Amino acid sequence: MTTLRLTAAQAMVRYLIAQKNEDGAPVIPGCWAIFGHGNVAGLGEALAAAEDRFPTWRAHNEQGMAHAAIAFAKARNRKQAMAVTTSIGPGATNLVTAAALAHVNRLPLLLIPGDVFANRGPDPVLQQIEDFDDGTVSANDCFRPVSRYFDRITRPEQLMTALPRALATLTDPERCGPVTLAFCQDVQAEAFDYPESFFAERVWRRRRPRPDAGQLGDAAEAIQAARKPMIIAGGGVHYADACSALKAFAETHQIPVAETQAGKSALPWDHPLNLGSIGVTGSSAANTIAEEADLIIGIGTRFQDFTTGSWALFKNPDRTILSINLAAYDSTKHQALPLVADARIALEELSAHLGSKRFTGPDPALKENWLRAVDAAVAQPSGNMLPTDAQVIGAVQRSTDEDTIVLCAAGGLPGELHKLWKASRPNGYHVEYGYSCMGYEIAGGLGAKMAQPDREVVVMVGDGSYMMMNSELATSVMLGHKIIVVVLDNRGYACINRLQMGTGGRSFNNLLDTARHVTPSAIDFAAHAASMGATSEKVASLDELEAAMGRARASSRSYVIVIDTDPLPSTEAGGHWWDVAVPQISDRAEVKAARETYVAALKNQRTAD
Repeated sequence: MTTLRLTAAQAMVRYLIAQKNEDGAPVIPGCWAIFGHGNVAGLGEALAAAEDRFPTWRAHNEQGMAHAAIAFAKARNRKQAMAVTTSIGPGATNLVTAAALAHVNRLPLLLIPGDVFANRGPDPVLQQIEDFDDGTVSANDCFRPVSRYFDRITRPEQLMTALPRALATLTDPERCGPVTLAFCQDVQAEAFDYPESFFAERVWRRRRPRPDAGQLGDAAEAIQAARKPMIIAGGGVHYADACSALKAFAETHQIPVAETQAGKSALPWDHPLNLGSIGVTGSSAANTIAEEADLIIGIGTRFQDFTTGSWALFKNPDRTILSINLAAYDSTKHQALPLVADARIALEELSAHLGSKRFTGPDPALKENWLRAVDAAVAQPSGNMLPTDAQVIGAVQRSTDEDTIVLCAAGGLPGELHKLWKASRPNGYHVEYGYSCMGYEIAGGLGAKMAQPDREVVVMVGDGSYMMMNSELATSVMLGHKIIVVVLDNRGYACINRLQMGTGGRSFNNLLDTARHVTPSAIDFAAHAASMGATSEKVASLDELEAAMGRARASSRSYVIVIDTDPLPSTEAGGHWWDVAVPQISDRAEVKAARETYVAALKNQRTAD
């Protein structure tokens, strides 16, 4: 047996370079790294030696670079992922939030935090967490509940089992999610005679499970028996490359389609069967159909509470849920009829079973009325009032083309975008709302641009999320990956302020002007962005915003546009109830009234069937 004597770190890098997907592209095209003690000597040296074959990107924040990696994987429909390495202490724990985000969203991410000394000789080392009762614990054990696969590399030969398991998880359509390989820093530098065959090129083919014949028959029978079926398209439609199959299935059988946050853009916005967003941030058209539907066909969706209106949306007492999903865990939620299979294959085989079965389709007036409501919400305001989020969305939409990717995450903007953005092409709508993580936006925009360099990426972000994490704006400039960032400054956490007031509370600690302070906040976001190398400007109106968008699109450098917005309004059209518990006891009359409304709404919640 021919062997290669390498350090464990060198072996890890060489192995990752050799892993390909079925398109011939590398599964892991490179690594984000912020070096510190725990990874600079071992992995740092190995990455430097391989930089021509396996690029390393430097970022400014560990969580930010992991967000960029996640967004890259999402924009690539999980065909590729990125590695991320950090030091052993705060650098590692800064990744935990990103790992949770990837876990919730079922997105591949390879995390390689440095770890303590396996030989324990210099214990306790700088940044080491010590458990008084368990000598095997380190800070990296925080990753266990937010990793699909977790391993700690305490000997160099362990890579020969750990790395194949890691790649199997990253490329598996059901188990896909974050992998953590906690890499002990002394082990990174240790040499071992690895079999040369371990580094042979390997192709990881996308697994497309066919449906079980019995489950397929049950699903077809349920559709045949339905009178008012509807489809809810989730992120799994994109990840299975099933957008065309969904379109063909819906058209053949005339079944209306609604989209989750992750599923949006699966069908063009103007397709007559696409009734728009579903649930709490749903369109009136989709939610009307959902309330009446006797069969809800979920495709690649987790049935999150925003999708189901906290399980109060589906009001037909005779309704059945059919869940088409690769994950058996998701396929049986709320006693759904499961069809565990690849979405594309499942739709094709279901259609063959249904033959010429066609339904009457939705009333066109439902969509027409909704689009009129959308146009009204995004229209130019009259007078000199501050624009709403919806009106800014309208101005941005008018300033972009069909190839644009709009990207967002937390706050009120995802709900407004879900309702109002008109997505024409698959993957043109990139909103992280599984974990609803403030600070994802700018780093995510960078990752999406790296994945789709030929498409314009427009990041829409509130001032609150901008302040949470903006450092990767500088990274986008440094790497030459131009993004457009529109900062909507409503002076605080306006979305939660609205929720606070909607549940009977007073405005408290959310808006900057009602929070405890000595000096009023006066942040110059345009100047801040310029200090990081971006081109930037502040605009005073929607007309100026549209003109600035033209300059931003013509720019070759990341471009930031700032506009002041009204923190109070949100789009009233559409939407549905969301279960947010209201206190049973309060001195405020508004809270008592909200509690009564809440108790009444709970009666519509169907959690037992």
